[in-house]
Amino acid sequence: WFILQYMSGFGNEHVSEDPRCPGALPEGQNNPQVCPYGLYAEQLSGSAFTCPRPTNKRSWLYRILPSVCHKPFKPLKEGQLTHDWDEVEPDPNQLRWKPFEIPKAPQNKLDFVSGLHTLCGAGDPRGRNGIAVHIFVCNTSMLDRCLYNSDGDFLIVPQQGKLLITTEFGKMLVEPNEICVIQQGMRFSVEVFGETRGYILEVYGAHFELPDLGPIGANGLANPRDFLVPVAWYEDRQVPGGYTVISKYQGKLFAAQQDFSPFNVVAWHGNYTPYKYHLEKFMVINSVAFDHADPSIFTVLTAKTTRPGVALADFVIFPPRWGVADNTFRPPYYHRNCMSEFMGLIKGHYEAKEEGFQPGGASLHSMMTPHGPDADCFEKASKAKLEPERVAEGTMAFMFESSLSLAVTKWGLQTSNRLDKNYYKCWEPLKRHFNPKCK
Repeated sequence: WFILQYMSGFGNEHVSEDPRCPGALPEGQNNPQVCPYGLYAEQLSGSAFTCPRPTNKRSWLYRILPSVCHKPFKPLKEGQLTHDWDEVEPDPNQLRWKPFEIPKAPQNKLDFVSGLHTLCGAGDPRGRNGIAVHIFVCNTSMLDRCLYNSDGDFLIVPQQGKLLITTEFGKMLVEPNEICVIQQGMRFSVEVFGETRGYILEVYGAHFELPDLGPIGANGLANPRDFLVPVAWYEDRQVPGGYTVISKYQGKLFAAQQDFSPFNVVAWHGNYTPYKYHLEKFMVINSVAFDHADPSIFTVLTAKTTRPGVALADFVIFPPRWGVADNTFRPPYYHRNCMSEFMGLIKGHYEAKEEGFQPGGASLHSMMTPHGPDADCFEKASKAKLEPERVAEGTMAFMFESSLSLAVTKWGLQTSNRLDKNYYKCWEPLKRHFNPKCK
């Protein structure tokens, strides 16, 4: 009977109840002595109780049985998750990865959890400050098991294959060129429809926000109304063989058994929810006269630090747009940065490196490591006739940018066997054009 439906708005106070149980939400209070339909009230807090109202995050869930009904958690050895940033020596080089391989299902069945691989990161989930970048590759759906992240928020970027994500708040279908955020503590299960791949930005200790617009004014970039939140949906399902609840806790996985589905929330209200967003909805701001605006103008979501203007992590995209700048080298400029820049490609060709940087692959330009257009891009852009032109048509590249210095894991540098050891050669053909007699 279920049809995918959503409510719109970023950070809104939403209310939702499954239409099969009208009136399931208590009226006028959160925690009545007896809830409608004999439900249990349970609060999910995404912030300290005493946070100021603009940053206070919580939702009330009305469920058939509370989350506390499970057997003890035990360690689960699955996937390639880590937060050990010292397992290999630091590598300051420009790094690029070929598309990460998706295993074939008959030989090696992987679901979303068993297909998680940590590529790089920094910080410590116990100290509630840090980030991690994961790659997921999977070929089968999660069956009678769900995951929740005790350490932080997951920003999920599917690159190949759709994700049908069931959460305690309802269901979301997330396709390539869309993103979703599953915030800390929210239980979810992922159904896939074949070989599936994507990227995850995990942040510890902060939630994603819309960036401030400053002189841009009231409108632009990602508009709040384009973010979608699922509507309540429940299943009253007994699982005698055992339903597995997996917790990512202090960087490791733990599993507990229970005999019922955790997606038993009949109604909920609050401002702490999962959500999704379609990247085509992004209203691009750019230079219309000359020079090259900084890529911060393409920020979709930011997770802030306590230092004004310095992000723990930004999620930035490079969507199709018009290039019109006069007397300007239009591709990204050569750059050394006090931030770490991890890039991925959902589809198409990235404008500054049309060869080698492929959908499903990635690159990392670490703190103060120089980077910029390859030789071929530089020569073409330096000689191009400067007319209005469409840039990045049919393409969607993105960047996870962080103020932290990211360490690459052993899986990223060695085990994955996807590191492109010839990446540095794309700059070797750059020529000297200097002529002291010609201004």
